[in-house]
Amino acid sequence: MLARLEGHSNTAVVSGIALPSGSDKLFTGSSDGVVQAWDCTSGKIVGTLNAGGKIGCLITEGEWLFVGLPNVVKAWNLQTGVDCSLTGSTGQVYALEVGMGYLFAGGSPDGVILAWKGGSSSNPFQPAAALNGHTSAVISIEVGGGGKLFSGSMDGTIKLWDISTLQCVQTIEKGHDNAVMSLLCYSDFLLSCSLDQKIKVWAATGEDGRFEAVYTHEEGDGAISMCGVEDMDGKPVLLCSWNDDSVGLYELPSFAEKGRMYAKGEVRSIKGGPGGLVFTGDATGLVTVWKLAAAGATSGAAMAE
Repeated sequence: MLARLEGHSNTAVVSGIALPSGSDKLFTGSSDGVVQAWDCTSGKIVGTLNAGGKIGCLITEGEWLFVGLPNVVKAWNLQTGVDCSLTGSTGQVYALEVGMGYLFAGGSPDGVILAWKGGSSSNPFQPAAALNGHTSAVISIEVGGGGKLFSGSMDGTIKLWDISTLQCVQTIEKGHDNAVMSLLCYSDFLLSCSLDQKIKVWAATGEDGRFEAVYTHEEGDGAISMCGVEDMDGKPVLLCSWNDDSVGLYELPSFAEKGRMYAKGEVRSIKGGPGGLVFTGDATGLVTVWKLAAAGATSGAAMAE
């Protein structure tokens, strides 16, 4: 553990962490409705933005910062300061993802995923489509290779969409027995985790290319959030947070556990950075900075007390 960043309310959940490529700033958002910008060198707050509502997710793409709020997605241009509101959502926006020129947002109680297309500088985002199919709120979205969009819902299902047509091409009806909290594409595989205490690995099998489960990892607590990083030897590592306030580190593809990190509350957001850095945000408003140890270094449980 390198540092603890204290700037959000200690009763708030850190729901999004973003580290724009080439930037010297880290952005975090929480349920207190505040976006904090941190200087990556000093760890000091260099900007504060009141988003105007509970933040359910936060991402950056290029020069844009996107924040998921109740009933709206707010977008801020980090270079010009221009901001706009993307309306149409009903309920808290829990998931945002960008791919193939679209911005996708999930969270509506009726399971609709909204899509906007990038437009002109004066009107940068135009409504493009509403993707219908889930029966409960979509809380995880992931863009994969080959123009695929994956979505996970509180209804336990996972859907695969063709971004070129914005049509659903597969529904995994019994993906999980509880809410699909996080999705992650790794190589040709899709990983999903759920409050049903499982991480599942999916792969396209057969000539029809439909995804089927090929491996299940199970623990005694609900899984919340996932992030893929490389260790100091360049090997892939999966980070997954559990609702016992821990984050497990697993080798891929073996799922051998490499270590575990502990926080003051449930870790709801994880973001990998350069040089083995990892940022976690928990349910006590705390953002913690970690660095993955090199092979042969002392490992085990690192405690954020």
